[in-house]
Amino acid sequence: MTEKTPEQLDRLRRRAAFLREREEAKALRDRIAPRRARVRQLREAMRRATYHH
Repeated sequence: MTEKTPEQLDRLRRRAAFLREREEAKALRDRIAPRRARVRQLREAMRRATYHH
C-alpha cells in the first residue's frame, strides 16, 4: 500500500472524528425521541426492502 501524505492522514482523522460524532448524535436523538427513531428505522427497512439493483 502506498504511504499517505500528512494531509491525507489529517483528512482521514477528521473524517473518522466526524463519523464518530455523527453516530453519537444519532444515538442521542434516538434516546430522546424513540417514536421518531422507530419510524425512521421502519422507513429505512422499507427502503432497503424495495431497492433493486
